[in-house]
Amino acid sequence: MKASEFLEKLERENIRTEDLPQLVVDALARKKLRIATAESCTGGMISMSITSVSGSSGVFDCGICSYANFIKSKLVGVKEETLATYGAVSDKTAMEMARGVRILSGADIGISTTGIAGPLGGTPYKPVGLVYIGVSTEMGLKAEKMLLGEGDNDRKRIRELATAAALYFALKAIGD
Repeated sequence: MKASEFLEKLERENIRTEDLPQLVVDALARKKLRIATAESCTGGMISMSITSVSGSSGVFDCGICSYANFIKSKLVGVKEETLATYGAVSDKTAMEMARGVRILSGADIGISTTGIAGPLGGTPYKPVGLVYIGVSTEMGLKAEKMLLGEGDNDRKRIRELATAAALYFALKAIGD
């Protein structure tokens, strides 16, 4: 999903990006669920967003900034074979990160991000702005592919959009 499509989706659902942390914390509290994060390209921004909300200690277990591949492997359980075959920026890595942090923490939901925030590091196959968001629950595991650069390799904006998207997909995983 492109950045513009994501922002249009939020607008259709009457959700402002700045409201997502509160919405996630409220939904988790209502459902008596807990969340944990494993972040690469967002570098802790999802954890920071959640913990900026009063009452988040009742729903947030941990956030791991797994920027380096050996931390992805050693701490959150991404298989070395996955990293070697698909790379750090892949749907498989995002899913393994989300599942790994959920299992490590004992949380109900694991959310992960891995991507290329730029402005450097992109390739024709993996451009700047490519971000995978992993979501793990007891009900399943999935990854969402986001293309957040759209010709603008603004690192700050890509990371902010990736954080908002991760919170949005966490909200959807919590359900109504």
